[in-house]
Amino acid sequence: MRYKRVMLKLSGGALAGDDGFGFDHNKLKHLVTEILSLVRLRLEVGVVVGGGNILRGKDAERWGVERTEADNIGMLGTVINGLMLRGALRSLTDKEVRVMTAMAIPSVAEPYIRLRALQHFTKGYLVIFAGGNGQPFVTTDYPSVQRALETDCDALLAAKSGADGVFDRDPNIYSDAEFYPTLTFDEAIRRDLRVMDPAAFILARDHGLPLHVFNIGKVGAAARICQGEDEGTTIHR
Repeated sequence: MRYKRVMLKLSGGALAGDDGFGFDHNKLKHLVTEILSLVRLRLEVGVVVGGGNILRGKDAERWGVERTEADNIGMLGTVINGLMLRGALRSLTDKEVRVMTAMAIPSVAEPYIRLRALQHFTKGYLVIFAGGNGQPFVTTDYPSVQRALETDCDALLAAKSGADGVFDRDPNIYSDAEFYPTLTFDEAIRRDLRVMDPAAFILARDHGLPLHVFNIGKVGAAARICQGEDEGTTIHR
């Protein structure tokens, strides 16, 4: 097995319907199946989930909602998604699933405390990290790297919807887009490949956290990565 403990980063859009908002039953069931495939490999699994299916930054701007307020709404959206994901997971497994949030909402989720999160992992619990890192002006990319480093994860699995990894151009627009099976962090920066939020990317680079960018829509992709197979794009030092 390539890894023992991994962080899976999901976008809110991975839970959404065809219009990009709300929840889609089939997509949610697929995500749960993919997460449980990692559990069956006896991996310790954390999940960071975004909130784009509830509020997108461009929509907030169009409605005149200022950035700090919009980010607070978005962080609450990640909590909703985390609770939805926990509910769906609990319907298919007896494994303990905990939602930890950087925002204090003790009636529905645990506060994020690093040592408690580590304890959950060692007990074999699934841990969902919501609420970003509790601060505005930060995308979900940054907390995904931050939480992975804080909880001693071996790698970050960056799930994409509809993209098999990292390309030099959008493959949905350009049929001749070049696919990169492996990259170093410096190569990705030099080629200006927008893999994730630059601050998050640099944090991963500086601490040597391997990134795997892959298509969450492909059945078994995350499990294959953790078993050492080539899937998507691997970014490393």
